[in-house]
Amino acid sequence: MQLVALLGFTLVASLAEVFSIGAVLPFLGVLTAPEKVFAHAYAQPLITRLGITTPEGLLLPATVLFCGAALLSAIIRIFAIWLRTRMTFATGADLSVEVYRRTLYQPYAVHLARNSSEVIDAVSGKVNTVIFSVIGPLLIIVSNILMLGVILVALLLYKPVVALATFTGFGLIYLGIYRVSRAHLRANSQRVADSSTRRIKSLQEGLGGIRDVLLDNSQAVYCNEYRKADQRMRRAQAHTAVTGDTPRFAIEALGVCFIAALAYTLALQPEGFSAALPVVGALAIAAQRMLPLLQQIYYALTSLSGSDQSLQDTLDLLEQRMPATPTAAPGERVPFERVLECSGLGYRYQPDRPWALRNLNMRIAKGSRVGFIGTTGSGKSTLLDIIMGLLQPSEGQLRVDGQPITEANAGLWQRRIAHVPQSIYLSDASIAENIAFGVPREDIDMERVRQAAAKAQMASTIQEWPQGYETFVGERGVRLSGGQRQRIGIARALYKQADVLVLDEATSALDNTTERAVMDAIDGLGRDLTILIVAHRLTTLGGCDQIVELAGGQLHAVSKDSELPALRQLRPATQAAG
Repeated sequence: MQLVALLGFTLVASLAEVFSIGAVLPFLGVLTAPEKVFAHAYAQPLITRLGITTPEGLLLPATVLFCGAALLSAIIRIFAIWLRTRMTFATGADLSVEVYRRTLYQPYAVHLARNSSEVIDAVSGKVNTVIFSVIGPLLIIVSNILMLGVILVALLLYKPVVALATFTGFGLIYLGIYRVSRAHLRANSQRVADSSTRRIKSLQEGLGGIRDVLLDNSQAVYCNEYRKADQRMRRAQAHTAVTGDTPRFAIEALGVCFIAALAYTLALQPEGFSAALPVVGALAIAAQRMLPLLQQIYYALTSLSGSDQSLQDTLDLLEQRMPATPTAAPGERVPFERVLECSGLGYRYQPDRPWALRNLNMRIAKGSRVGFIGTTGSGKSTLLDIIMGLLQPSEGQLRVDGQPITEANAGLWQRRIAHVPQSIYLSDASIAENIAFGVPREDIDMERVRQAAAKAQMASTIQEWPQGYETFVGERGVRLSGGQRQRIGIARALYKQADVLVLDEATSALDNTTERAVMDAIDGLGRDLTILIVAHRLTTLGGCDQIVELAGGQLHAVSKDSELPALRQLRPATQAAG
């Protein structure tokens, strides 16, 4: 609808341009030979209505008409540019949101397989490139071609041979230059896209690891990486800009030469220069309107060619398949009343990679406490990701009360799960917003926030701060200690009021006293809460109904809490492995 409105208004602007060009003829005619215009049969009705009695009396109305036509044309074109620009950015906003939406909805396995810097660059930088260098130029091409067509038709009706020769000549020059430079523009497009991603990667790594960067004094390394990527991108952008701008000056010079030659030719005609002046003036005004339109079309084409790779990267993200999710009421969940089962479970991250899990069978009763131990690479994290519905098994099934958890219903199962990882992500927001993570600020239940903080043994600390729950934590919680960040993460899980709580080494940053207090609080939450714990220390698993040991992606042993002393003696290395 917006595009139709833009095209309709562009047509109006084109007619206004033709009107302003046509107004040159009577204006120059009145200036050079007012008596001929005064005697013209078509002018008589207007002359009579205006009460003009002498040829000189035409000068003021002709001047007003010419100026009015020029002003009207300018106003309409300004409005057309505003409409086109607004439509460009509105389309760009829709595009950016859709790319981000489709990216967020991708399965966890997809996020594991891609580099986050590529996604961030595509969502922010490359979408902006598409807005400025693809969507905008496309609208310019469409609207300018329409405007050129209307002006050309008017000129063909007035001086067909001269108009056709002028338009064809200038058009062929631009087309020839574009065809010659197109290959270089596409190469520049690839350089810009690759360098842009490298810039984002350098920024992420340098700022994300700022503590190590400062300790190692490696600032120069990241600055050099950023400089090389940035300079390569800027050189390619500069080449594209020069290629787009350069032809204008040659075309303008050729246009002046052409009009001078036309004036000379017409001046040699029997009617003389006075008869030629209106024609030359009209063509000069037409050229003054047409050449910028041709230049804009050419520049738009160079922008399109120079942004080909960024457009392709953006389209690839737009074509991401959206997971099939069932329509469900806000509170609807997968029923979980009895048991969670892993049956013949196997998983590998790529078809050519070794199995992370293989032929794993186990049952977890609702309300039980299950601990997981094993050396690094034993498959603990992979198993938990499958249980949480983040990964789909390569073989076997995860079943809840006999119902298989698939990609289609994983979202409904995840409504029952709260996860506390070893490294808690905290946004640069208040304590309350981080505990109620993902909940709009106006919808946060502060009573639930306080209860969750109290159960996570964090409430007394928060109350000591001047701003309490409105205290900002800084980017990634930089203003909090490691133990405080972990307790905020536990409070976040408790705020969700899930009935499956997954603690992935969540207490590893806490001292023994605080860890025991937190675990006692969790144990006291009631037997309706099923808790799965991956622990760094075996002491954390005290109170578990069973302890599952994984080795090489397979179930190695299942023990009871009473067997912890034996585990400490027989497998001490487990205490140092996550």
